[in-house]
Formats: sequence, structure tokens, C-alpha cells
Amino acid sequence: MNIAMIGQKGMPAHYGGVERHVHDLSVGLVEAGHEVTAYSREWYTKSKETMVEGVHIENMLSIRTKHLDTITYSLIATIDAVGKHFDIIHYHGIGPSLVSWIPRIFSPKTRVITTFHSIDRYHKKWNIAARIALHIAEWTACRFAHETITVSQSLEQYCRNEYNKQTTYIPNGVNITIPSQETQKLKKFGLKKNEYFVMISRLVPHKGAHLLIEAFQKVKQAHSEDPYIKRLKLAIVGGEVYTNDYVRLLHTQASPCNDIVFTDFQSGEALKQLYAHAAALIHPSLNEGLPITVLEAMGIGTPV
Repeated sequence: MNIAMIGQKGMPAHYGGVERHVHDLSVGLVEAGHEVTAYSREWYTKSKETMVEGVHIENMLSIRTKHLDTITYSLIATIDAVGKHFDIIHYHGIGPSLVSWIPRIFSPKTRVITTFHSIDRYHKKWNIAARIALHIAEWTACRFAHETITVSQSLEQYCRNEYNKQTTYIPNGVNITIPSQETQKLKKFGLKKNEYFVMISRLVPHKGAHLLIEAFQKVKQAHSEDPYIKRLKLAIVGGEVYTNDYVRLLHTQASPCNDIVFTDFQSGEALKQLYAHAAALIHPSLNEGLPITVLEAMGIGTPV
């Protein structure tokens, strides 16, 4: 089959759970003998690659603002995909599903699938208009798609209760890898093996980094005489996604404690070492589907 992926920021995956999900799924489908095209946003890929691990890459323009990036990219990608008559167009996330009516009308032979990754309207970064649009997008994800996939049982139940939609529950998964034994990449962050907690996430309010910073500071204060707690650090791995004000607040909140390290987004060997040598991965999110970072940490034996 000839399959298009729309909704992810891009491929190859540099950061983001949906991006990792789409990357691994696309490569797996290619290995199974299918043709896969991943529609990417030019600002995310920052390259002109047209093929990644057997997956065709189509780089799309978008209006890069918090409220217009996803919908403009999804619209342009969908129009392009309809003209290429894919067997399947697979939308990732409810926002992109707002334009999934287009292939239903103009490419009726194409099967439309939407994966419902999370209840995005609960995320605090959105204003009222965006939350209304995302509420509508939940309906489109359940009604315009031939099949809707949910990545957790709670989302499956949510779609059944709210939209009377029986979805297909397919939990997220990750490729199990051998944990990195190297530690040299930790040095530039001032970290030592088993002497730091790590949070790996986009820095947006609903991921709860502010709650983790508060809790970490309380632990340091309450156990200030404990030798291990004295050495313990917190590594926050990730960066802003249209959330500059929130990230500035996090830095201000963390400033009284010298043991909190912001690394920005990391990938490759540095990210592998950050996962492998943490005392624990902490994921304080207020709202999730099934986070890839938690699965990746569990997959290599890092406590969560």
C-alpha cells in the first residue's frame, strides 16, 4: 500500500513523542513492504532530505505561529496528498484531523485513519478559541476517519463516552535498545551516573515541569544533610514550543537551586546517555495519552 503520514512535525524525529511514534511506525511499514511518505514541516527538519530510512519525505511550508502552524501545514499537506491518490492518509493528532474531510470528499477511494494521541484542549498553552477548535477536532477525529486509533484505554473510553465512537486501541510502543554504557556526554551538563533525576519533554505547562522543580527543591531542603541528596541533580531535557514565557518562568523558579540543569532538546548519543544513567526518569504531566519517553526509559531499565 501507498501511505501518507500527516500531523507530525517532521522526520527524522529530533524531539517529540508523536514524531518518534511516526518515525518508527513509518520505518516499520517500509520494512513490511509498503510505500510511505511522511509530510514534514520545513522549520522542524531544517534539511532538504527526500528519503529517510526508506521513507519518502515531503517538506511543507507552514505559518509558524502557535495557533496556525499545525493547521496550515496540515491543509497544504492534505491538498498535496489528495493529488497523489494515496491508499491511506494517516493523520496523527486531533488538530490535523480538522482537514480530514478533504480526502473523504475529493479522494473517496483513499482510506482515512486518525490516531487520537491526547486530549489537546486540556493543554494550558491554548486560548479559548484554540480550545474550541480542538474540541471540534475531537469530533472530526471520531467522525471523518474511516478508523480512529486511540493509544490508551482511557482515550478509548473517552471517545466512547463523549462521541459514541468505538475506536481501535493500539498502545504506543518503542524499539528496545541496549542502554549506552558511555558517560562522556553527561560531563558537559555537570551530571554523573545515578546522581540525577531526568525529565525529557517539551517545556509546555501541561507537562508539569514547574511542579517537578517545586518538588525537587522541597526534597533538597527537607534532606539537606543527606550526602546523596546533596549530590543529586535534576536534568530537564527539552525546550520551548511557542512557550517562551513559560520557559522563562521555569528558569526563574529554578534559579535559587544550583542543582537544576536545563539542557534544551537533545538527540542521538547525548539523549541515550541521559536516559541510561539517570537515577530515575520523572514524568509529571497533567494530561497524557501514552508517553513515549516513559516507555523508552522502561525499555532500557531506567526507573520511572
